[in-house]
Amino acid sequence: MLFKKSAALFISGLLLMPFAMTAFAAGGSYVINNPYSEVNWETWKAYKGNLHTHSTISDADETMVDMIKGYYEQGFDFLAMTEHGVTGRQWNEKPYYHPLYVYQPIIGNERNWLSDEEFDRITSGTYPLISTGEARGTPMTCVPGGNELNAVTATKSHVNGFFLPGDLGSGNFGFENGYEYAVRLVEKNGGISHLNHLGDWIEGDGESEASDPDTVKFFARILKKYKTCIGMEVFNGSNNTTPYDRILWDNLLMEVIPYGRTIIGFSNSDAHDTRAIDYGFEVFMMEENNVGNIKKTMQNGAFFCVTRRVKATSKLGPAESFNAENQGLPYPMFNYIDVSGTKITVKAENYSHIQWIANGEVIFEKNVTPAEQADEVVLDLDTIEGSEDFLYVRAELLGEGGMCASQAFIIDDGTEPLKYEEKLTFESFLNQLVFILKSTRLYVFAYEIIKLIKK
Repeated sequence: MLFKKSAALFISGLLLMPFAMTAFAAGGSYVINNPYSEVNWETWKAYKGNLHTHSTISDADETMVDMIKGYYEQGFDFLAMTEHGVTGRQWNEKPYYHPLYVYQPIIGNERNWLSDEEFDRITSGTYPLISTGEARGTPMTCVPGGNELNAVTATKSHVNGFFLPGDLGSGNFGFENGYEYAVRLVEKNGGISHLNHLGDWIEGDGESEASDPDTVKFFARILKKYKTCIGMEVFNGSNNTTPYDRILWDNLLMEVIPYGRTIIGFSNSDAHDTRAIDYGFEVFMMEENNVGNIKKTMQNGAFFCVTRRVKATSKLGPAESFNAENQGLPYPMFNYIDVSGTKITVKAENYSHIQWIANGEVIFEKNVTPAEQADEVVLDLDTIEGSEDFLYVRAELLGEGGMCASQAFIIDDGTEPLKYEEKLTFESFLNQLVFILKSTRLYVFAYEIIKLIKK
């Protein structure tokens, strides 16, 4: 009897094996985590915003009133003023005056803020556009509590803190190479942060520096240690000092994903005058445009990064750099994303080329004609060699109006995330002492002077 039962189970297993293998192949041995899984593509709207900008309240050339109205005029749906060492208030409240920028009125630059009426009308959409003289009809949300910390640093180790309480961080001068200081300050006080224009900190101007192990290790440590540091600027302004931060983003993703983290990419104009407003921005997918949803979307990554100036790279392309700033061209944008099994299906507009990147390499690319733009584009990881080793995939759209990048889709194979622990060794102790020395202002200024002399 036992033999007959065993035989029956064995035969049943053989009969069911093809179905089990088919299910395994179709579903894969992993799950693709979709950062846009909560988006309702039929009812939610795309909101254009910027989370990094300046005025004469810090070191910019134009007043806060002119900057805010400039963003409003260009159709932005939300804006965070992130002055150097000054925590943003509501736009109709007098901002803190940092002693570092006392020179602004001396050289004739006005410092101002919106009137109550201007604030109410801009945040309700009833303020008239200069171009038409009529009310815009859509509000621009004020995102308070933003501050670009480490204000006075030659190393430009800048961190944007968001949703900071009161004037916390106002008057900040910061520390050289002080990324961790700023991130820790934000976390301690209940805010969230992202790392700014990392290419501006890295020595050298080639692609190789974005893959330097010491550089990757330096930033990965901060991102693994502080959960409230949610990401980095992949695109900043005109990308002059950050042309290879897309490559650095990939290298950092590969480093932190095994620890159960992702790195959310941001794109900001970092505008210091109204001409720079169009340089870069984010497009958030939200049910409603309000501060609560903006914060939630920053944290879950349900948004896209757009840059108007695209720099050529040998690793990720494009073959040639181009500039679409302030030309009024429609920018590439995703209209729909769905993940099913091993397939990611997207629809997009205003693009001529799409590529998918995994582990820092382009794994799929396709040129698209205008007639094909309405078609779905499907990435099936089952058809990609080596996909079982992917930690993530992410997409980029390229069109005459610029580049649009998706967030990373994390590939979860069920492996237990590593736990981040800092172990003090004699070598790490010495390295820390050297880092502290190199982070003193005396050392940094002497180093900068030597570089100037060598030029």
